[in-house]
Amino acid sequence: MREIQRIGVWQTAFLGDAVLTLPLLQALHEAFPEAELHFVVRAGVQELFTAQPGITSVTGFDKRGTQRGLGAAWAFGRTMAARELDLWVSAHASLRSAVTAFATGAPMRVGYAAPLYNRMAYTHTVQRAFDQFDEIERLLRLLRPLDLEPASGDFPWPDMVLPPSAEIEAEELLGSLPGPLLGVHPGSTWPTKQWPVEYFAQVAATAVEAGATVVVFGGPGEEADAETVVRGAVQGAGRVINLAGAVSLPVLAACIRRLDAYLTNDSGPMHLAWMQRVPTLALFGPTVRELGFFPRGRTAHVLEVAELSCRPCGLHGPKRCPQGHHRCMRDMQPAFVWEHLAPMLGA
Repeated sequence: MREIQRIGVWQTAFLGDAVLTLPLLQALHEAFPEAELHFVVRAGVQELFTAQPGITSVTGFDKRGTQRGLGAAWAFGRTMAARELDLWVSAHASLRSAVTAFATGAPMRVGYAAPLYNRMAYTHTVQRAFDQFDEIERLLRLLRPLDLEPASGDFPWPDMVLPPSAEIEAEELLGSLPGPLLGVHPGSTWPTKQWPVEYFAQVAATAVEAGATVVVFGGPGEEADAETVVRGAVQGAGRVINLAGAVSLPVLAACIRRLDAYLTNDSGPMHLAWMQRVPTLALFGPTVRELGFFPRGRTAHVLEVAELSCRPCGLHGPKRCPQGHHRCMRDMQPAFVWEHLAPMLGA
């Protein structure tokens, strides 16, 4: 194997997928500490990783905007080829990913064996073994051609390092608030993954009554849901803080780090919480933990309605419940969720 001095890692799926790639990045950095490590993520996510140790550069790829289409993928791959990469690792299985990988011209290109066209784009492929491993372990399988795959379950837990400016802003926002601090995130990219917003509001009101301060988070387009939660806890005036749409991703991560507990749907910010070892209660409906994208660690917990035979109904969850009842989320009543959340807040 030639000496590896420049590495590219491609993960242009969602926020949570990029966060889950951190153990792979850390393993590569530990194996090749002197090598450049270039991380390519979905546009809009890159600022979260700019301070991460071992990463030389982070680039956002705008696959839903100005870089839509396979021609843009090829062009981007050629720009990466100018860096004379020795190794390219694709953590995302798609035709766009395969085209980009091939265009880089890296002498060693590692990706998953499926779909079939991947075997033409990559010099080395591994079985993703989706039904045998959780996502972090599936990603670490990409190290097999390098003889670097860690023992099963023994993944390197990375420390998420954020820009100092994000830490300062988060401290200004939350540092003086009376605790305990409960963060809630009622939104999701996938509608069926959302626990009813009115349920979040009821839990927020109960938390305020128990003496907690509630911080409501939300991304662009989720402001209305956040406002519903705030209105539902109106009796907690001054103890409900609405930060939906008001902070950047690095500041969001830094705010989450300061929480005593985090209540969330199966979403990207869920991964920001558990990876920072924040006590996390995640509500799973159309998805199940067996798919491998669940929060890890002893302080993370998943609540779900296990007896429904229609679960899971997809890898992400469809836009509408195929059965028309959405019981996987609606059957998890606020009192049931509060029963599990209260001990995390010392209530």
